[in-house]
Amino acid sequence: MKFLAITSCPNGIAHTYMAAENLQKAADKLGVGMKVETQGSIGVENEFSEEDIAQADGIIIAADKHVDKSRFVGKKLLVAGVQDGIRNPEALIEKLVRGDVPVYQARPGQEPSGGSGRQQAAKQNQIYRHLMSGVSYMVPFIVVGGLLIAIALSIGGEPTPGGLQIPEGSFWKIVESLGGAAFTFMVPILAGFIAFSIADRPGLAPGMIGGFIAANGSFYGSEAGAGFIGGIIAGFLAGYVALWIKKWKVPKAIAPIMPIIIIPVLASLIVGLAFILLLGGPIAKFFEFLTSWLASMQGTSSILLALILGAMISFDMGGPVNKVAFLFGSAMIGEGNYEIMGPIAVAICIPPIGLGLATFLFKRKFHDAERESGKASFTMGLFGITEGAIPFASQDPLRVIPSIMIGSMTGSVIAMIGQVGDRVAHGGPIVAVLGAVDNVVMFFIAVIIGSFVTALMIKLLKKDVVQPQFASANGAIAEDKASGKDNAKADSEISPANEAVAAPAAEPATKSPTAEQHKPISKFTDIISLDLIETELTATSRDGVIDEMIGMLQADGAISSASEFKQAILNREQESSTGIGMNIAVPHGKSSAVLVPRVVFGIRQDGVDWNSVDGTAAKLIFMIAVPAENRGNEHLKILQMLSRKLMDDNFRDQLLQVQSKQEAYALLDEIR
Repeated sequence: MKFLAITSCPNGIAHTYMAAENLQKAADKLGVGMKVETQGSIGVENEFSEEDIAQADGIIIAADKHVDKSRFVGKKLLVAGVQDGIRNPEALIEKLVRGDVPVYQARPGQEPSGGSGRQQAAKQNQIYRHLMSGVSYMVPFIVVGGLLIAIALSIGGEPTPGGLQIPEGSFWKIVESLGGAAFTFMVPILAGFIAFSIADRPGLAPGMIGGFIAANGSFYGSEAGAGFIGGIIAGFLAGYVALWIKKWKVPKAIAPIMPIIIIPVLASLIVGLAFILLLGGPIAKFFEFLTSWLASMQGTSSILLALILGAMISFDMGGPVNKVAFLFGSAMIGEGNYEIMGPIAVAICIPPIGLGLATFLFKRKFHDAERESGKASFTMGLFGITEGAIPFASQDPLRVIPSIMIGSMTGSVIAMIGQVGDRVAHGGPIVAVLGAVDNVVMFFIAVIIGSFVTALMIKLLKKDVVQPQFASANGAIAEDKASGKDNAKADSEISPANEAVAAPAAEPATKSPTAEQHKPISKFTDIISLDLIETELTATSRDGVIDEMIGMLQADGAISSASEFKQAILNREQESSTGIGMNIAVPHGKSSAVLVPRVVFGIRQDGVDWNSVDGTAAKLIFMIAVPAENRGNEHLKILQMLSRKLMDDNFRDQLLQVQSKQEAYALLDEIR
């Protein structure tokens, strides 16, 4: 017999590969063929081919997140949690061997049991998630359309009494028309992928049809159409109508055609008629009013709008409030009003550029790691990535968030007064370089002034930092001054005999977290050191051990905020315990507070209660810290090897018997 298995956990770091290893070992033990596909943080590995699926006698999905099952229609499919793949792999395989597993028919609205990934998704803000799904697919169409039109106007445009115009019949008129074609897809794509997020594939066609009707007022007697507001309403309506129809109980003979014929046709008919007969006209009237109001804004009213947009963009740096303002500006581009997106484009880049500038000008306000992050933040700002400010805001929100809001509001008002326009749904100097900005000089003036205002607010509000002090073996204290100057006095107090002890502690002050995130990793000991190993943990509770190990990460300079990273760890523990059994716990978290990938290893000989799935106390504890952006996959591949190595009984026994950090390090150095 030949079976297939898929393993996946919410973070895709450790449990994914532990389950894969145990399923493979159990299959070998039972004498059945097994191929395991892992869907972890580094993507899909060992992916099934069509031939693999065709030849399979059954499939196991051991996952705590959604896994696409459409490939397995007609196959026996067993769905379980990732912990079952770790704890009870033989039981899962034996169930398939006995045939006590239903054939997957992909009936509308029906999922095999065990889909805890859906339970996790339910905890999220569903409305926001569906909306952002539509926005993420829509934005490329706006960017393509805006850039093509901007390029065509800047190169092929000719001044006329009515403004810059492209002559009919010219090559650049063709380019402009291509950009206009991209814009026509904006609302249908927005609506279609909102519906897709809600109801999966059966919702896509009804959503796009509803979005097309929303964007074309000719269906309901309006010249302007219902715009992006109508598209959002059409998307949600189509999605939930399709989802409702999916839940109908139908005869088995009809079930196969439900997702491809019945659901799309019925949902499209319902949404189309509802929009044409009931919703389109009123929404279009509101959108016409909104557009005319914006177009008529002059003087103080336009300044008020700029203040509001600047504050919204910078408040949560890419979060829901930011996205509302961004979506508003994007919709105005589609209506031909570019002077709304202009101030937004300025506000988008000011937080990361302003904070980067602050780290250059006012070094005493920041730790060494933050000053390194400032370089990355500044660069991200040039490309319009507001999220570059998040590490600073998360560490000191009460001072940083007001600073960036005031800076963005300042820049946004200057841009509005200077009639800065932006024809592309993006921000930062990059859009000006690409020719998408009207009144480029005022754009850069607004960005520069807003960024300096942010930096000055940081100077006024943020306290000088107290740099960590590292004690050498002879009691001397080496303190890295906030000014960033070399501490020659402290260095001179460290005798040659003590250099080996003092160097590891002082090392983090000179590391570049950004550079180290990209550093090639070839073995496990590239992301762990002697300072991150403790063979005699002192804490007696789970949370105590977490605090103790986070303290080691902080001393290593691997994290910028202990409290933020701890919250990421605890959030993961709430999803399901990382006590995987066999006296092992693997607490892990992805967080913007993590500057470089690191693993902490600790031993507690009498164990700690970790709520482990098999009831055993955690004696071997590996804490995994991964940067939120997760750039580079080498460290995840190493962690994958660790996860599989932990399934080796002999390896675990050897780790429990080590007497020193050096012995533990030597064992871990075998993982390559």
